[in-house]
Amino acid sequence: MNKRNYQRELDEITGKIEKDLAKGGKKPSLLLHSCCAPCSSYCLLYLLKYFDITDLYYNPNITDEDEYRHRRDELKRLTDEYNREFLGEDALKIMFIEGDHEPELFLEMAKGLEKEKEGGKRCYKCYELRLRKAAEYAKNGGFDYFTTTLSISPLKNADWINEIGERVGEEYGVKHLPSDFKKKDGYLTSIRLSKEYGLYRQDYCGCEFSKQNRRSGDPEPEA
Repeated sequence: MNKRNYQRELDEITGKIEKDLAKGGKKPSLLLHSCCAPCSSYCLLYLLKYFDITDLYYNPNITDEDEYRHRRDELKRLTDEYNREFLGEDALKIMFIEGDHEPELFLEMAKGLEKEKEGGKRCYKCYELRLRKAAEYAKNGGFDYFTTTLSISPLKNADWINEIGERVGEEYGVKHLPSDFKKKDGYLTSIRLSKEYGLYRQDYCGCEFSKQNRRSGDPEPEA
């Protein structure tokens, strides 16, 4: 079986949208689940050309309240700066919404998986927890598509992320936008943009387990 190229699939979708826009069509709406400002920096710029975007900050895996708020505030600051810099007065702005902070859901989900290595079963279920909520928001909000910034990290499994996104999208009846945002130098661009905008760039995923691994010297995936 050939491995799917999610970036190519995304390019095909955005290519069709671009042709439709050239004929006077309307941008489809996209709910973008965002884990943090650094990961969102590239994804937002990439997608702005094709979609009217609502940025959803929903990350129950971030159990530390100060860390949660810090990442939320940085994401809000970034969207405000992008709105001023890249979207004209008549353009629809990037909307920012914050989901409920529900660390108890993450901790309940993680029971029995506390000793899993980073990138294993616990992370898979964490992706599913966040993507399911994104699909629910997208369905209730009448969005054309939903997706997540998670695939920009080279330490996250894009196959898992897209498989989960497609599955929960089918359950909720909303289209999942395929992605592998690390491709086309997306990850490297996010590093450059983070420096350019002075974004807080965390050194662990967000959950208490990844924080413990950071202390022990193990490599960490980003949020």
